[in-house]
Amino acid sequence: MHAPGHGIRIEGLRKRYGEGSTAVDALKDVNMQVAPGEVVGLIGPSGSGKSTLLKCLGAVIEPTAGRMILGEQTIYDNDWTMPDLRALRRDRIGFVFQAPYLIPFLNVTDNVALLPMLAGQKNAVARARARELLAALDVAHRAEAQPSELSGGEQQRVAIARALANQPPVILADEPTAPLDSERALAVMRILNQMAAQYRTAIIVVTHDEKIIPTFRRIYHIRDGQTHEEVGEGRAIDLAPLPA
Repeated sequence: MHAPGHGIRIEGLRKRYGEGSTAVDALKDVNMQVAPGEVVGLIGPSGSGKSTLLKCLGAVIEPTAGRMILGEQTIYDNDWTMPDLRALRRDRIGFVFQAPYLIPFLNVTDNVALLPMLAGQKNAVARARARELLAALDVAHRAEAQPSELSGGEQQRVAIARALANQPPVILADEPTAPLDSERALAVMRILNQMAAQYRTAIIVVTHDEKIIPTFRRIYHIRDGQTHEEVGEGRAIDLAPLPA
């Protein structure tokens, strides 16, 4: 397990596609900081650079310049500082997507325990961690179920448990509430805020979903490849029981 450390810090991040007169600057000068335990929104129009920024942070594509720090570790400083990006993604970054992407032939516990086991954790320890997370997310009673037996809301909670399984310093959530109605969308945001606070994880949520934007205390707008920070409403989220 990794200590969550200092959250996320991005300094002067740039990403250029192409060369010469056909070059396109998708990210021009991105600066962000997300503290441990904080959930921050990232919003902007299509083509503004949101997806590019998320892919850079997730070590899926390589930036052109700048600096990225996850937890207490600099992962990019005008070049990758780590030789094994696959291990970085597996061990240090949690991903939550619009679709849960659960493995259909593994039960719920094994879906959550798989990444820690791939990272070398003993099976019993990984499964115990999975059960702890499933209990925290109120889906412990589905631990032995197959993904096809879960409701949409339950699947998304299992996906969040999976993202937390290796206790990463950062979770990147890409449109996690897009397919959900208002009640379930707000339930997901409540879960993300609770998990961030409990596990001291820094979470960035990319969204177009107007329903959840009022829940953020801080928002980064990205326009023309640059970020602009603003204070959000930080509206309290109803603590009603989780919908199925």
